[in-house]
Amino acid sequence: MPRKDEYKPLLLTTTVRSPERYKLLLNILLKYNGVVLTNEIIDKVIFDMVANKLYMPIYALREQKLKIQLLNEDEPFSDVETKEIIDNSPQKHKEAGFDYGWASRFDTFFKFAMELGFIYYEMHKPIEFSETGLKLVKSIEPAFAHLEKQVFLNAFVKYQRVNPFRRIKNTNKPLILLLQTISEIKRITKDANAFISRLEIALILCWRNDSALSLANKIIEIRNKFGFVPSEDYLYEICVELLDIDMAKAETRFKKNNIFKEMIDEFIRKMRLTSLISIRGGGRFVDFNMLEIEKIKYVLSKYSSSWIKFKSPRNYFDYMKATDTNLISLESKEIINENEKDRLFIKWVNEFALDALKQELLILCNKNAHTKNNILKYISEPTRLEFLTAIALKKAFPDLNVSPNYIIDDEGLPTTFAPGGNADIVCKDEFGNILFEVTLLVGSQQNIREMPSIQRHLEDSVLICPNSFSVFLCPRAHSDTLSYSKWLKDCKNLVISVLEIAEFAKTFGALENAREYANTQFLINFSV
Repeated sequence: MPRKDEYKPLLLTTTVRSPERYKLLLNILLKYNGVVLTNEIIDKVIFDMVANKLYMPIYALREQKLKIQLLNEDEPFSDVETKEIIDNSPQKHKEAGFDYGWASRFDTFFKFAMELGFIYYEMHKPIEFSETGLKLVKSIEPAFAHLEKQVFLNAFVKYQRVNPFRRIKNTNKPLILLLQTISEIKRITKDANAFISRLEIALILCWRNDSALSLANKIIEIRNKFGFVPSEDYLYEICVELLDIDMAKAETRFKKNNIFKEMIDEFIRKMRLTSLISIRGGGRFVDFNMLEIEKIKYVLSKYSSSWIKFKSPRNYFDYMKATDTNLISLESKEIINENEKDRLFIKWVNEFALDALKQELLILCNKNAHTKNNILKYISEPTRLEFLTAIALKKAFPDLNVSPNYIIDDEGLPTTFAPGGNADIVCKDEFGNILFEVTLLVGSQQNIREMPSIQRHLEDSVLICPNSFSVFLCPRAHSDTLSYSKWLKDCKNLVISVLEIAEFAKTFGALENAREYANTQFLINFSV
């Protein structure tokens, strides 16, 4: 008997949290674009996913030799190791249209990408990449990193709860409902600075329809009673009522902790991929990113119509895959005023204590550790490293001119890492330029993917300022990276000083060696 549709809280996906992993997963699948999907093809895709450590079954975390390699090396597992992991990791899972086991697990990894219009697949039919799916894979290359924001923006403005991939009754478009609700709260309160709180997002997750006005009025009603601090228990009761389930059975169906922690975090994280929203108040509020206000106006004017009923997954995919060229061609508003950029940057320098910065940098080096900071958890790890490095440098050396190149929102928080063609962070003192480049890679790919561009950036800087050198910051320096750095110094007189994050976090005095290596001077009077 078919399962009935029901109201559910919005959980986009926890199978793949990071956009970086989406790109890498689709990159693996790309070699089979146009190939008929069979269990044999699925086995090959799964093999490559496990080999490249994009999916780690429990077995790999229990076997000490595999766990050590997983946590400390970027290189793929060997074929023998990969086969060992897969053979010892039977998947007790079943998805409609796929065989029990690994075939169904494949579907859980790629289904959301199909919902977003990136790929389409069915068993015994050719795998199909859309234009947006190809762009997302292309965004792996630093020069095309900007495509990632375009792809997710194009997808989420159209994404709706009711679609052929999900059996639910909620009828709204999550991003549109969020933007409309913020807009309505601003209008009703006559306060252009009004926003929605993190806790109130739970109501968006559980809201039944697309009436943003009703939702805004409900939020204002709650604020009139409790301000911005209603209890989670009170909001949970409202959510349970919206979901049309018995309160006595609520915790067995949709746990309060899941809704108010995991689901809210996942929603904010995904919506920030569009760059349309900003985080305010230390992570407590969500608002329009005013640098993207023209896009927001366009989105609200074009995509605020009611949800569409689709007959089949294919119909829905065709709708989702279409690119809105007008939307992605709209330019983001730049903060042209350098004083304003500096003000926003210094705001975050003042926000963090140096000890906290060091701790957060070390967390990025540990794959088992996760930040608990209510702001940093919404910034992807590679971008977060640029952000933390920049503000740590300014914190440690107040007189140093520190200019990060990551893209920011109207709060000064990074939305994406520095685009290709620029150093991640440019520092200047009276003696010259210091280009800071950062990565989380630790294996041989560290040298292959990072050093050529670092070399180009430094060569460009030396033409303008001969007394320039680079500092390459990484969790652990690979021998290939060190060898190439030495070769550049000996053969081209280009100085790229490789510095490990733990050393950087332990004492900024380590920079003294880098400057001495460049045969210049540097501002070093800092100790902890």
